[in-house]
Amino acid sequence: MTEQPAPRAFFARVEGRVQGVGFRYTCYHEGRRLGLTGWVRNNDEGDVEVWAEGSAEKLDLLVQWLHRGPAGARVDSVKLEQRRPTGSYRHFEIEL
Repeated sequence: MTEQPAPRAFFARVEGRVQGVGFRYTCYHEGRRLGLTGWVRNNDEGDVEVWAEGSAEKLDLLVQWLHRGPAGARVDSVKLEQRRPTGSYRHFEIEL
């Protein structure tokens, strides 16, 4: 029997031209495609925030995507904080 790797989590703040360009929507689809749980949302400062939980490999793929974003976005920085997973999310969602 192969043991599954322990889930991981991160909180990220993505700065740049990331609102009004479909960033949340495409991040939502990327998180779902990767099988992650958590959320993506806009904040009042004009940034996008992401909470994601899953395997280290899948989280790394999402972080790589966050540095690029969708066409039309301009990512200036991604501030990443490793966190303990809560296990309280069933899917990856857009949080309003």
